[in-house]
Amino acid sequence: MQPTARSIIRNAARALAIGLPLAGTAAQALAQAQPSSFPSRPLRVVVAFPPGATTDTIARLLQPRLAEAFGQPVLIDNRGGAGGNIGAQIVAKAAPDGHTLLGTSVAFAVNVSLFSRPGFEIRDFVPVAMATLTPNILFVHPSVKATSLKELIALARTERLSYASSGTGTTTHLAAEVLFRQLNKLDITHVPHTPAAAVTAVLGGQVPIGSTSMPPAVPLAQAGKIRPIAVTSAKRSATLPDVPTVAELGYPGFADYTWIAFLAPAGTAAPVVARINTEINRALEAPDVRERMNGLAIEPTPMSPAAFGAVLRNDVERYAKIVKQLGLKAD
Repeated sequence: MQPTARSIIRNAARALAIGLPLAGTAAQALAQAQPSSFPSRPLRVVVAFPPGATTDTIARLLQPRLAEAFGQPVLIDNRGGAGGNIGAQIVAKAAPDGHTLLGTSVAFAVNVSLFSRPGFEIRDFVPVAMATLTPNILFVHPSVKATSLKELIALARTERLSYASSGTGTTTHLAAEVLFRQLNKLDITHVPHTPAAAVTAVLGGQVPIGSTSMPPAVPLAQAGKIRPIAVTSAKRSATLPDVPTVAELGYPGFADYTWIAFLAPAGTAAPVVARINTEINRALEAPDVRERMNGLAIEPTPMSPAAFGAVLRNDVERYAKIVKQLGLKAD
């Protein structure tokens, strides 16, 4: 059976990604895949989570600036489900012409290990742009008799505790499991929620401990309604500068983040990827966009496609090891 033009383009792009030379038909196909003018029609951003999720919020925040930059409408298409897998499956099958992007989170890097059949592979995509890189946060209900991580660990050795996370397989879940179970050998119960629901559960006293992304927790921490214990970044967060990092509390090298990023189908021409990256980074640097993100406790993190690709590869490998060590499976 003769290979299709699309398969030739995809194979050529994958060969370039691992440093193999191109020849003949593959080189011609990749060259022909680079449109003379981009974009030629509206762009579609398939957001792998429902409306109102942080990934959706970021996509919609960038939407008007990208539409202005490209001179074309930018359509947000929410396709939530299966922890972000549904949206990824859709974009993996889209034409590699730059007009369809995936807006997703770090769950994208986790799911290839967490699910037996996620319905896509990392090689089906090309990294385009990182949008945000934000630490997670560990916090407790004010009634919990622990004001530090050391005290919380000690309490968990004498009492049967539970913690709420942003969901099974999320980085907030994995980071807490590593900290509690792997590093401290604690028998602690995980109660999965959505990010907002996890904060609400701790606020209402249903669960004493929370491990979530920053945005839903920060306003309540600042208001004194929950007590922050630690953040998972390598250095302290500018949003909560008085809250120590897990690393500085006796766990050197401990770092974990929730990121939001954009990818395109494998085979998308490098000049197109570079153009989209430039416009997303420009939007992230806009003062009003940065102010809005900072108000949401989200840290804009523009970087090149290559830099984002390095983050992605590292996270895929790192989370694969954690998922295996913890024996987790979502299906």
